[in-house]
Amino acid sequence: MCRCLRVSRSGYYAWRRRSDCARKRDNRRLLTKIRVLHSGSEGVLGSGRIHARLREAGERCSQNRIARLMRLDGLRGIPSRRRWGLKPTGERPEDVENHINRDFTAEVPNTKWVIDITYIRTAEGWLYLAAVRDLCDAAIVGWSTDKKQDTKLVLKAVQSAIWQRNTRTHTILHSDRGCQFTSKQYQDFLKENSITSSMSAVGSCADNAAAESFFGILKRERVNRRNYATRAEARSDIFDYIERFYNPARRRKITGPKLDKTSLTQLSTETG
Repeated sequence: MCRCLRVSRSGYYAWRRRSDCARKRDNRRLLTKIRVLHSGSEGVLGSGRIHARLREAGERCSQNRIARLMRLDGLRGIPSRRRWGLKPTGERPEDVENHINRDFTAEVPNTKWVIDITYIRTAEGWLYLAAVRDLCDAAIVGWSTDKKQDTKLVLKAVQSAIWQRNTRTHTILHSDRGCQFTSKQYQDFLKENSITSSMSAVGSCADNAAAESFFGILKRERVNRRNYATRAEARSDIFDYIERFYNPARRRKITGPKLDKTSLTQLSTETG
């Protein structure tokens, strides 16, 4: 072999005895941490969020390096799928305005909330989920599930958010123009609890992108990877995801400058 490759035997044996370079040893160390983070997220985290968490832990490395090590080790996150669709909008009550106006920033908890509804497929039929998200840290502060998509569903979600609110700070709750949110029962409930209702403009799904982005994350990281036999099974798994994984462990940040149209599109699809 040495003769064919035109290298000396002494050079070959010296190469065999040579220890790994510092870069290779550091790559092995990094890969160990990457595997721990990837496994701890149940295979959800991609190179971007793993890189962010390593940087927070004090590691000095580039995202390209993390992506290369993950690719060589056969590790990958869960990419999002873009879906575009339209749904009919309701009439916004005369005394309700768009107070958020695509400004998804909040310096104090419980001052800006967003709410929306999504559906989850089970063998028993659809399970509907309503969730209230705090724009200060993107945590889910209230949620509820039911087999019916009605006003009762969203009232239960808002009520659970109110119960955990430890101060009487002024709160704005933003939603789209679904019939559940435009109903008199919902609007009266918000007024009774000193919450200001805010609603999106007509045909502007990006106005509530912060709420919709959570559902994209939930389905990509958990729901789309499961087959639920019953609504109870789906409800239990959603509880596990929100209360055990997302709220306490997920790195979240919504605060920042007012988002432009391009940033809103990225937020609504949130690839992670």
